[in-house]
Amino acid sequence: MENYQNKKVVLAGGTGFVGKYFADQFKAMGYQVILISRNNAHIQWSNQQKVVDALNDAEILINLAGKSVNCRYNQQNKDEILHSRVATTKILGNAILKCNHPPKLWINSSTATIYRHAMDRPMTEHDGEIGSGFSVDVATKWEQSFFDFDLPKTRQIALRMAIVLGAGGGVMQPFVNLVRFGLGGKQGDGKQMFSWIHLEDLFQIVLFIQNDKDLKGTFNCSSPNPIDNATLMRKLRQNMKINIGLPSPEWMLKMGAALIGTETELILKSRWVVPDRLLKAGYEFKFPVIEEALEDILKN
Repeated sequence: MENYQNKKVVLAGGTGFVGKYFADQFKAMGYQVILISRNNAHIQWSNQQKVVDALNDAEILINLAGKSVNCRYNQQNKDEILHSRVATTKILGNAILKCNHPPKLWINSSTATIYRHAMDRPMTEHDGEIGSGFSVDVATKWEQSFFDFDLPKTRQIALRMAIVLGAGGGVMQPFVNLVRFGLGGKQGDGKQMFSWIHLEDLFQIVLFIQNDKDLKGTFNCSSPNPIDNATLMRKLRQNMKINIGLPSPEWMLKMGAALIGTETELILKSRWVVPDRLLKAGYEFKFPVIEEALEDILKN
């Protein structure tokens, strides 16, 4: 087994659901893990010299920073969502330019929401159609701010992440609660596609990309088997052994979203994304189908 003892991974914005899992996994492998965040316990975004020092000699930089999109899209929140992604990406890129020994690999988060609402066919990196609207504008500006940097010594990868499923956080708890209270039926007409990825596959994909030095550019980061919303809710009910699941029509979702301070787009947009480039590169998913993923996540 390779010794990672003196090797460094930098997680930017690594205090959330995905970041905590990544930090634990990298530490278990023996890496030194350094976090950049707004938390005083970590390196601050505003401390440019410390950011540069952290990135110098790093094996990998993974940027997960960005305000949650689980909010109302008023102007203030929209500005924060965009700024929190683009500004942090620019801080990291400018810091890499100042490094004597820049990170070998920079993985920047992106989102599968960059593609249009798709009910007719899946979106690949090659033939996926970029959509329109606020969420898509954020994604395109985010990726542009990333790829605008010309970094000859640092390989750059943007991960267009589908909805990440894992135990103890993310979207699983709200879905589980709906099912538990008998409200786990289809949402809207239930035909909207749900592209997802297991948290462990997300981590393994990072390691896979690290090991294959020829990979660069954008990658769809999703299970090869997306499902529709009605199937997702049915599989959840089956796993939890709850037979009744009342559906939520669109009008109810809009009312509920306003009450809890979120947007129906997060549920009703049809994200139909497949990981064409990862499959062609030879990545083998640990959790390729939703039944296996749910069984693993909900086993405790």
